[in-house]
Amino acid sequence: MPGMTAPVFLRALVTGTPPHQVPQTQVQAAARSLFPRMAARPGLLDIFTNAQIQTRSLAQPLDWYLQPRSFQERNAAFVQEARVLSVRLAGQALTEAGLAPTDIDAVVFVNTSGISAPSLDAHLVEALGLSRHTVRLPVWGLGCAGGAAGLARAADLVRAGHRRVLLVAAELCSLTLLHGDESKSNFVGTALFSDGAAAAVLTAADVPGPAPLAEICGAYSSLIEDSEDIMGWDVVDEGLKVRFSRDIPTLVRGMMRDNVQEALAAHGWTRDEVDTFVVHPGGVKVLTAFEEALDLPPGTLDDSRTVLRDHGNMSGATVLFVLAETLKRRPSGLALLTAMGPGFSAEHVLLRFSET
Repeated sequence: MPGMTAPVFLRALVTGTPPHQVPQTQVQAAARSLFPRMAARPGLLDIFTNAQIQTRSLAQPLDWYLQPRSFQERNAAFVQEARVLSVRLAGQALTEAGLAPTDIDAVVFVNTSGISAPSLDAHLVEALGLSRHTVRLPVWGLGCAGGAAGLARAADLVRAGHRRVLLVAAELCSLTLLHGDESKSNFVGTALFSDGAAAAVLTAADVPGPAPLAEICGAYSSLIEDSEDIMGWDVVDEGLKVRFSRDIPTLVRGMMRDNVQEALAAHGWTRDEVDTFVVHPGGVKVLTAFEEALDLPPGTLDDSRTVLRDHGNMSGATVLFVLAETLKRRPSGLALLTAMGPGFSAEHVLLRFSET
């Protein structure tokens, strides 16, 4: 297992959402219309309130989702909107990092909520004017763990000699809604999932630029055996049908204490040295389970709860929103960024914030 390696700095991090911001109460009313049989079940509509989400951003106006849409139509909307959002945020990240597009040596593009071939990173090369020799690494299928894994892989590319790396995570989960699917998973997904993207620039330590936001010190990946039924997509004629188990909080309570200790120990860190936890907010029950597993004091995951409240669950991009929220507080010391996703898997990234 790798230990500490050459320093990699996070030079810029920007986040953004599509323009259609909708209160959770309006999404709840739409779900009542879309899924009348589910909505009639006692207490099921309470999922929207219990999710503790106030607003979410959508790739299309809410009324667009009230009509049946083919997989082809929804995926075309994904490609179009993800391109627009990722180009805008990537351009902002380059500006904040003080880099020209031609300075970028590699691009990591993370998504799971739509399909595109050529992959979306190819469009970034064209739209931003990156070098046509830029190394491209599209990462698909990691779901909610994608942002953490993408950050880790971008750091690996810097250490491998690609000194300036652009990372983009773009997820438009609302477009996976299956109009006629009255399964509980689809209904819960309607209460949780939303749309957003993040872009980051990572560089080698000696690359000139603004003061680093954080140092990427290492990463740790875990795949739980016999767990592919916990979370993921089932590909059906109508599109991508969400699959997740109600047992995820129980799994987190059972595995996360030891898994976090293993991740830290692999890099010579201990739990007592970590001051900050940047955790993907898969849902309020998952956050509570993480707190219980690690005996975290109240308030430790407030940044995760803030992002969940204001944005919902944007799959892999969400943990980067949490990191951006954490950076607003100008933290110092050691931190652990954590997200879980299909597999079932856990991705950890070890960070060091500046002491100044």
